[in-house]
Amino acid sequence: ECPLCLLPQPPEAFPSLASCSHRSCWACLEQYLCLAVSESRVPVSCPHCPAALLPSDVHRLLPEPALRDKYEEFLLRRLLVADPGTRWCPAPDCRYLRAGTAGWVRACCPRLTCGREGCGTEFCYHCRQPWHPDGPCAPPAPSLATPTAQLAQLEESAHGEALAQAEAEDIKVCPRCSAFIMKINDGSCNRMNCTVCGCLFCWLCLREISDVHFLSPSGCTFWGKRPWSRTRRILWQLGMVLGAPMVISLAAGVAVPVITIGIPIYMGRKVLAGGPGSRRSSLSGCQQCLSVTSSVLLSLFVSPIITVLTVGVGVPLVLTYVYGTVVLSLCR
Repeated sequence: ECPLCLLPQPPEAFPSLASCSHRSCWACLEQYLCLAVSESRVPVSCPHCPAALLPSDVHRLLPEPALRDKYEEFLLRRLLVADPGTRWCPAPDCRYLRAGTAGWVRACCPRLTCGREGCGTEFCYHCRQPWHPDGPCAPPAPSLATPTAQLAQLEESAHGEALAQAEAEDIKVCPRCSAFIMKINDGSCNRMNCTVCGCLFCWLCLREISDVHFLSPSGCTFWGKRPWSRTRRILWQLGMVLGAPMVISLAAGVAVPVITIGIPIYMGRKVLAGGPGSRRSSLSGCQQCLSVTSSVLLSLFVSPIITVLTVGVGVPLVLTYVYGTVVLSLCR
């Protein structure tokens, strides 16, 4: 039975994958790959686990040559976008790519020429703007060739300020590759993953993030619609710094008796409770009493160790976060 479509299939209908041991029927894998490639989710992972499918398997399973070409194009684009030395031609309607060369060559001669036939645009390697032989690099100006400028042009169109604001909230650009990213306002989280370059970024501040970004005092919340204001963020950080000793002492004072006493009580009740078909139902009263007593005594020996480990590890971690990360954020 295929785990995706839940239909019984003959053994030859389940192609083997070199990346993992999961099996799905040929039709389901074809449909899954077609959807993933059309949405530029490349590299494509296995439908059952995070393992990336090898290009040989993808070429074998994709039915259409056009989809195979798209897959190769998206793979190449993902590789080139991650390379900081590559440069795209800034001319309108031209997406020709120039691969980066050695840094010392670019420092001596930063002029690049688009190699696409009929274009020949000359631009600067550093500021990525049209070539300026007689002046220094200017700050990057919006160009219609970049998605950011296209989005700005969309916001300033004749649709009105309300529509532009709504579209600006729903459509943003990836901070690494400037690809359009759309977020549906369905209450989903602010942790975004670009399907073009694989960049993991925050939807609120549009910065590349790590897994602890929403735990840091940055003002970005995991489910919020906008970052906290500077005043609210500073007040929250000051409250954490001043109130951390009292809160930690209170939490430790509650956790120590709860863990020390709660574990023996829980284990005694769990050993004492036994269904009609359990092994304890065949024991005599003396044996049941001995079993409960031994489990409680063992828990009384183990629970202080668990309490010491919990408090001894948890309290230093919280103190390090509050008086390390939060204090550094306040000083900036």
